Amino acid sequence: MRPRPWPKRLLGLGAMACAAAGFAAEAGRLQIPLELWDRPRSGRNVMAQPAIRQALAALIAQPEAKLAIQHAPNPESLLQAEEIKAWLAAHALSPARVELRPSLPPRQPLALEIVP
Repeated sequence: MRPRPWPKRLLGLGAMACAAAGFAAEAGRLQIPLELWDRPRSGRNVMAQPAIRQALAALIAQPEAKLAIQHAPNPESLLQAEEIKAWLAAHALSPARVELRPSLPPRQPLALEIVP
C-alpha cells in the first residue's frame, strides 16, 4: 500500500512556519503596500501579500504571540486595519490574537508586527 501524500495545505503551512524563523530574526515591521487598496480585494489576493503571509507564518511558529496591525490615526487607515483583521479571522486566526494600534503617521501604509 502506497503512503498518502501530504495535503497541499499542510505543506504550505510547513513552508510558512519555516519562513517564520527568518521573520523572527528581523526586528522590523512588515508593510502592506498601499496598492492593495486600489482594487477589489478577495481572500486570495489579501493572503497573497508577502507581509501577511510572513506574519501568519510567525504566528503559527509562535502560538502565544499576537499580531499588532499598526495604522495611521485617520478613519480610512482604521477601516483598512479592521478589514485586514476580518480577513485574518476568516482564515482562522483568532481575533483575540490581533490588536489594532493607531501608531503611524498619516498616509503611511499599514504595518504588521509580531508581539511576543
